[in-house]
Amino acid sequence: MQNQSTSQEQATPKGLLQQRLADFDIPQRFKEQGIYPYFREIEGKQGPIVNMDGHDVLMFGSNAYTALTYDDRVIQAGVDALIKYGSGCAGSRFLNGTLDLHTVLEREIADFVGKDEALCFTTGFTVNSGVIPALVGRNDYILYDSRVHASIIDGRRLAQAKQLRFKHNDMEDLERLLQKCKPDAVKLIVVDGVFSMEGDLAPIPELVELRNKYNATLMVDEAHGVGVFGETGAGVCQHFGLTDEVDLIMGTFSKSLASIGGFIATDHITANYLRHNARTFIFSASCSPAATACALEALRILRTETQILTDLWEVTEYALKRFREEGFEIGPTESPIIPLYVRDTEKTFKVTARALEEGVFINPVIPPACAPNDTLVRFALMAKHTHEQVEEAVKRLKHCFLELGIID
Repeated sequence: MQNQSTSQEQATPKGLLQQRLADFDIPQRFKEQGIYPYFREIEGKQGPIVNMDGHDVLMFGSNAYTALTYDDRVIQAGVDALIKYGSGCAGSRFLNGTLDLHTVLEREIADFVGKDEALCFTTGFTVNSGVIPALVGRNDYILYDSRVHASIIDGRRLAQAKQLRFKHNDMEDLERLLQKCKPDAVKLIVVDGVFSMEGDLAPIPELVELRNKYNATLMVDEAHGVGVFGETGAGVCQHFGLTDEVDLIMGTFSKSLASIGGFIATDHITANYLRHNARTFIFSASCSPAATACALEALRILRTETQILTDLWEVTEYALKRFREEGFEIGPTESPIIPLYVRDTEKTFKVTARALEEGVFINPVIPPACAPNDTLVRFALMAKHTHEQVEEAVKRLKHCFLELGIID
């Protein structure tokens, strides 16, 4: 009875801020309907099949494209680093938080993506939110695609530069904005290499042309490109053969590299500046030894075992084919990210809940991650998914989509 009273007291707004926040009741409303789709608990390692509430569920909601998150070699590398270095560094890279392990990973990342140097950050989010404001000043420009990741949005919000947004993958609109910029000002163009919700690619060749024509600087977020695209898995810039023409390549360890953290890879001059001026690098505790070692081991596996990329693309092509054959609307995706369009927020939550009941884990995408009429569920593949697992998921998802009248 005492616990109930305490809980009730905590739910009652006491101050002006709490009174304002109490109006935010959207989660509660969806919970009452039994279709709240977030914070679902997974009990164990994330592979093609996960355990949830004692049941096996097909996992098609993960960014672990290489399926290395449960690889024994990656796990052991983390264990060994934990034993050797301890659980953390208790400081930033700038001061006491740099391990030899960090610098080894930075050298190998730089070599992998084809740049002079790389800097490793604690998360991918802090790469974008720290690098972007560090590079531009009050009289400069940031030009960004309308569908870039939230970390890029927050990075440009922190910057003092003029903010110019161009229509998604619309190079005519980007050029129109570039023509408005002062010729002698820094012009930083920022895009996702692979757009994480819709799965389509940035037009890197056209972006490079505009970068050269207007003396701009090009930064590409390869969070969903590394480990997926390119001859060796170095990303979309490698895929187009234009790594040398892209000034800054950002990536994460939390997807294909089976850990947590992020990096920026660039030339010596820019790296030196960022090392001493990017606030999220200087003032964040460094990436833990275990996470660093896991990323390093995953990178080495990815570089030596080319079958991972082959398997990922083989199952991706199969899934794309099957969804199209069954009448799903999947848009122009060119990646292991397959959007299944719903175009209704409530139905997006409903189909996510129904899919889980059918044993398929997918993720809902609603505003602000997409336009109100572009809501979707996101189906993502790993290299270890089988045709049989894809076939089973397609069958179950089609049943859910038909039931809710999303497809005919």
